[in-house]
Amino acid sequence: QMNPSAGSFTCSWSNIENFLARMGKNFDSQKKNYKAFGNIVLTYDVEYTPRGNSYMCVYGWTRNPLMEYYIVEGWGDWRPPGNDGERKGNVTLNGNTYEIAKTMRYNQPSLDGTSTFPQYWSIRTQSGSANNQTNYMKGTIDVSKHFDAWSNAGLDMSGTLYEVSLNIEGYRSNGQANVKSVTVTTGGSDSGDTGNQQQGGDWNQGGQQGGDWNQGGQQGWDMGNFDWSQFTGQQGGQQGWDMGGQQQGGDWNQGGQQQGWDMGNFDW
Repeated sequence: QMNPSAGSFTCSWSNIENFLARMGKNFDSQKKNYKAFGNIVLTYDVEYTPRGNSYMCVYGWTRNPLMEYYIVEGWGDWRPPGNDGERKGNVTLNGNTYEIAKTMRYNQPSLDGTSTFPQYWSIRTQSGSANNQTNYMKGTIDVSKHFDAWSNAGLDMSGTLYEVSLNIEGYRSNGQANVKSVTVTTGGSDSGDTGNQQQGGDWNQGGQQGGDWNQGGQQGWDMGNFDWSQFTGQQGGQQGWDMGGQQQGGDWNQGGQQQGWDMGNFDW
């Protein structure tokens, strides 16, 4: 159940292959490197109940070069990304220590069709969640500082930023989450600040230019870009993409069932 005006959603999954539900901000139309947006900060307030292989994370992609990333705040019975990939040291941000890692995906679905691309990870050394219980999690994540740490560790962060989202993921498991709030804010000389509003779309309660989700309603939703045939109802998951309207110019939310392809087969 998506509630874009409030920046919140609920989700549950059961006996699935791969499930992702996420909400955040889409930067793709601006075709800029993350540094152009100043300080990108995500805050969250989540009740998260993993039962098996699942994690709660900040998630997104860059393009040119293509890259998929995770900042993992908590998990169920398996700490991603397991023993795969290269370890690139640690970084301490917002009071938590994270391990930096790089893994590779070969000929896998992506934003741009089947492709080979890296995954970059920051994984908390101590999970913010425990398996088989409801975890009450609140946090602030300086996303840009994770990106800086990856770059300093030798990972290529030269691509254009596609998205910054709060993501609930499950793999061959069960679970549920009540994401009570997600906010993504940007700041700095290139973000177009005008008081508390920023060009390109933030979560807020008042309308502004750039295509935000807001409680006052928004003109210009483009519901026609969605291929609903991809999203048949799955047991325990959401029926398609609830409230999945993409706005012209700005933010969006996503919450749906996927059969093992990481939000890839989607034509924005």
